[in-house]
Amino acid sequence: MPLTILIPLVVLGIAGIAILLHLSGLTAPRRFDGVADANAAWLREFPEMPPIETHIDRDNRVAFVRTEQGDGLVWCMGADTVARPLADFDLMDIDGGLEVRFHDFSAPHAVLHLSDLDLPYWKHLLERS
Repeated sequence: MPLTILIPLVVLGIAGIAILLHLSGLTAPRRFDGVADANAAWLREFPEMPPIETHIDRDNRVAFVRTEQGDGLVWCMGADTVARPLADFDLMDIDGGLEVRFHDFSAPHAVLHLSDLDLPYWKHLLERS
């Protein structure tokens, strides 16, 4: 097949697949379905630290997890979740939320987009960790 036909066919095919995925809702960012979903995301990464108490923000993208071994944070990043213990970190205010800077090379920081109602509560939760 000549390249003048093959290249547009490949480009249009890839673009068509991307459009179909977007229109079917499969490209939407992940959100927690509830406390059980946030706990499951935490347990996938830290099965030896079962949650005792879990708080989720109003947008269902961030969860604060309290365990017997210490506190932790679970947040949605794209279509997946990331979980980190809150052992050594710095908390900074940013426009529209908070930034958690971990002193860990594997997770340098997390940006938490929080509503004006959630911001003071989450700041209090994270500062007492």
